[in-house]
Formats: sequence, structure tokens, C-alpha cells
Amino acid sequence: MNSVLPQQQLGKMIGTIAIIAFSLTGVIWLQKSLITPQKEQLTSEEYQKQQQLEKLQLNVYKGLPSLGYGNLFADWFYLRFVQYFGDGEARKQTGYPLSPDYFQLVVDNDPRFVDANLKLAVSTSLFAGLPQKSVQLLEKSLEHIPSKITSPMYPPYYLWIYKGVDELLFLGDVEAAKHSNTMAANWADTYPDETSKSIAKRRRETVQFLEKNPGSRAAQIGAWSQVLNSAVNEEAVERALGEIQALGGEIYLTPQGNISIRVPEWID
Repeated sequence: MNSVLPQQQLGKMIGTIAIIAFSLTGVIWLQKSLITPQKEQLTSEEYQKQQQLEKLQLNVYKGLPSLGYGNLFADWFYLRFVQYFGDGEARKQTGYPLSPDYFQLVVDNDPRFVDANLKLAVSTSLFAGLPQKSVQLLEKSLEHIPSKITSPMYPPYYLWIYKGVDELLFLGDVEAAKHSNTMAANWADTYPDETSKSIAKRRRETVQFLEKNPGSRAAQIGAWSQVLNSAVNEEAVERALGEIQALGGEIYLTPQGNISIRVPEWID
């Protein structure tokens, strides 16, 4: 019996081992950096160099095959994004331009990762200022997601909702926003719980608002309220609250300390 592996099989095995080793190295690096973060204050130039290096690494990852480990890689890329997004000092210097790169890597490896994709969409459109890219990646994710799927925090119809937010608030594409809200309502209706039924009702009301008045401030307040609900940091909360107030929305604190938004009757 010939014990030598065929070249194609050997190449695949080497590739698999390399990717696993690459992933483990990254996980160890990530854990180490979280446990023992750098204390020294870096210069703006040093932060920029760090970001350039990370960009190069992410581009390399985009060219690597998953070889059946897509879910593992998506988890790892999301963890790297969480660290990137949460480094406040670095983001003050460089902004959030790598958000769509992390988003693409997560979608490419696990398009059904609803919770991660929702947060990545917010970061890509709101912080990186690339709503068109956010919409494109949401569309790619939604192509692979059934209307009902188990997700730790958010049902998949939230991806349609946020896609509609990008289209309405940042792209000004009312027709696309109407379609996204209709799809969100249809998907939400497949769930038996009252919260989903209520969300389906509100999405259809949004579509009606937009049909009667494409520039509806009530619909825009609703869209910013969704941004508020999906906010990933204090900056996003402040931006959403400011936009809601500018549009005439009223903000209240409930007895439980939660933020409540009310649209006055005079708002069109």
C-alpha cells in the first residue's frame, strides 16, 4: 500500500493546518491583549501604523479558504472586531474604517451570524460612514438566512429592519426602505410571540407612512429609534437621541430607567 498522500490531498491538509494554526495564534494574541492591554499612550502615527497592519492582515484572511471552519473563523473575526471597536483611544485617532472589512469576513464565513452582523452593520454605516457597503453585506447575509432561525439575541428579521434604516436615513432610497420594512414584517409574522407580532405591525405602519409621505419625520424617528435600540456604544446613543430630538421626537425615561420615544401627533 502506498502511504504517500496524493498532492491535492496533502495540499488541502497543509492548508487546513495552516489556517487552524493561524486562528489559534490570533486567539492567543487576542486573549493576551485583553488580559494585559498596553498601558502606554501611542501617538496618532503609531495608531495609524497599527491600523494599516491590521488592514493588511484582514486582506490576507479574505483570500484564505475556510475549509469547513467558517463558523469558527466568523467567531474569531467578530472577537477581533469587538476589540477593535472597543479601543476608544485608537478610534479617536483613526476612526472606524476597518468595520466593513470585519463585516465582510464574518458574512463570508457565517452569513447566519445574526447578532454579529447586526452590530457590524451599525458600525459600518453609522461609524465608518459606509451605508451602501452595509446594505450590500446585509443583502448577502439575508440571501443565506431563512425567515426563522435560532439566534441568541435578535431574530433575523432585525437585519431587514436595519437594512431599511440604512436605506431610509443614509441613502435616501425610500422604495428600498419600504421593501425592507415589508420583508421585516413578513418575517416577524412567522414568529408566534407578541413582540414579533407588534414589530410586524409597526413595520407595516412605517411602509404606510412612507407611501403617503416619503419624507415622513415619523418614519425617520422610528428609524433612529431602531438605531438607538441597536446602539453599540454611548456615541451611537447620543447620535440617535440627538437626531430624534431634532426631528421633533420626545424622549422619556421609564420608571425602570429605560429610554422611551414618543412621536407627537403633530409630526407628519
